[in-house]
Amino acid sequence: MRTVTRNVIVVNGPNLGRLGVREPDVYGNEDMASLTKQCERWGRELGLHVEVRQSDDEAEMIGWMHRAVDEKTPVVMNPAAFTHYSYGLSDAAHMVTDAGLPLLEVHISNPSARDAFRKHSVISPVATGTITGMGFYGYRLALEAVAHLIE
Repeated sequence: MRTVTRNVIVVNGPNLGRLGVREPDVYGNEDMASLTKQCERWGRELGLHVEVRQSDDEAEMIGWMHRAVDEKTPVVMNPAAFTHYSYGLSDAAHMVTDAGLPLLEVHISNPSARDAFRKHSVISPVATGTITGMGFYGYRLALEAVAHLIE
């Protein structure tokens, strides 16, 4: 693995800004502010500077992947609905891993245990690894994986 900075971006896709309100039986009762605080705290514990982002805009997320490549920044990504059909985001994620940077795909729920359309990911084949079904704790596991991979 190439030497990278200790910065990490945590990128969240569409509708995740509605955490705590949207389907709490699936996603829990905590909101994006809570996820952000937890990721930042976990990052500090691992010696990482974590910046959490969320967007409902596919183009913005693609731009974040391009910036990650340019700045040599590892990525933790919950692509949300873009998981299943965004070939543009998949191509941009591929650029991250092609640059020798870790890209961990995270899902709060287990998409494979849900609707049929959720069983296919266009991100998983290009991700360094995938963590699903662990709630917010999955982000911690992804950050631990990033810290391990960039040692």
